[in-house]
Amino acid sequence: MSYVAGLDIGSTYSKAVVLDASREVVGTAVRRTGFKLAQAAESLFDDLMKNAGLTRPQIAYVAATGYGRHTVAFRHAQITELTAHARAAVHLFPGTRTILDIGGQDIKAIRVDGGGRVRAFRLNDKCAAGTGAFLEKTARYLGLSTEDIGPYALRAKNPVQISSVCAVFAESEVINHLANGVAAEDIMRGAMIALGGRAVQLMRRVGLEPEYMLTGGMTRNEAMIDALEKHLKAPLHVAPNGLGQLNGAFGAALLGLKRLEKLVAEGRPISQAGQDGSAGPTQRRRWSTAAVKKTAEPCAPGDCPVVVKASKGATKEQVAATA
Repeated sequence: MSYVAGLDIGSTYSKAVVLDASREVVGTAVRRTGFKLAQAAESLFDDLMKNAGLTRPQIAYVAATGYGRHTVAFRHAQITELTAHARAAVHLFPGTRTILDIGGQDIKAIRVDGGGRVRAFRLNDKCAAGTGAFLEKTARYLGLSTEDIGPYALRAKNPVQISSVCAVFAESEVINHLANGVAAEDIMRGAMIALGGRAVQLMRRVGLEPEYMLTGGMTRNEAMIDALEKHLKAPLHVAPNGLGQLNGAFGAALLGLKRLEKLVAEGRPISQAGQDGSAGPTQRRRWSTAAVKKTAEPCAPGDCPVVVKASKGATKEQVAATA
């Protein structure tokens, strides 16, 4: 039996999923990315093989997504984060129409159709106060580990208000609250409520359309989920068995498997790993507006990244995210 792997090389964490031919998850892996992206991808893949009980020759196809997808030298295909998250979300919860992905360095709000195609999106990657990194930094001020912040915040009785939209000023508020003797759990809960409010504002910009789904590392944080649901006044879908954090990698694997099945059905050869027509590990990152060479092989319907017409006033980063 052959298997397909999906790798999501994120700015803070890298995630991986391997699927069998029936689209069942047979192994996963998560590790911190660090600053050497290509090395992180190799180590992540080694972890994935160990956890799944497989060897590299058993992996027939590798699809990469995320901030560092271009650095995965052994990939067969690269997929934008938006496309990967959209496909996985609708596969897991077919009724999903609005997705919120809270990452370490950015937040994505994505509106999709019933086929898992992206119809609108917005990114908030300008300030750390609107990302998971802000919560991690707040936790460090309070002497908490990342794993502890959810249960700790649920103990809050009087959450404080964190009003600043700038990370620097928000951190100053946290320090001031500590100096004034405010309970740490009330500060942590206040930070989550503030982050939840900013995230829902971003979702409104793509047009809130039920059903809603949360992806990313915050899916492991019950207090964050509760804060978001109170802002939305509606429930959030959260993937079971830790797949919420792995949603991007899962989507990449699903799309990779679809491409593999198409190639096999048509009797076409599978390209060698790293030969997807891109410039390889030294290619410009996704925020570059430089043109990216595309593969000569046409995409199957639904496989290609969705290009969304930029709205008036869109930033270069938002335009480049569709590349």
